[in-house]
Amino acid sequence: MNSDTTQVDDLQLIALPSAVNCTDLFVRFALSEWSLRPMVEETSRAACQLVTEVVDNADPRAPGLITVRLRVCGDRLVVEVDDGRLVSRELPLPAGLTGSSVPLPRRERRRSRAAEQISAEQPVHGGAEIGHEVMQRILFGLNRDQD
Repeated sequence: MNSDTTQVDDLQLIALPSAVNCTDLFVRFALSEWSLRPMVEETSRAACQLVTEVVDNADPRAPGLITVRLRVCGDRLVVEVDDGRLVSRELPLPAGLTGSSVPLPRRERRRSRAAEQISAEQPVHGGAEIGHEVMQRILFGLNRDQD
């Protein structure tokens, strides 16, 4: 990563057609958080095009992983897509903005209401049985897919 990078966010996806829609949502969310809404459409088009190229060339029977990364670097927004081969596009930030002037998001480390509600509803008995039961269902599902 370049030392001029002031903000970065990335997302890992599987190289399937749904990765294109996920990329669009990721770009929209990240740029909204970074107060770069004027760049959403252009950045989304660039990122989705790069991801589409990777998905189109992927083996649908054994799709690999894709990392989509957005970086604010100097006076540019860099879109990177890496599937073992890194491709990128650089877009200029709006006039008068530099990486250091892009407001960083403030995230609180707190649980969502849904997570708090679920934990309040769970009986307090160690949770070992629940974890084992969930693991059994996962393993059963994975074994069934191999048949």
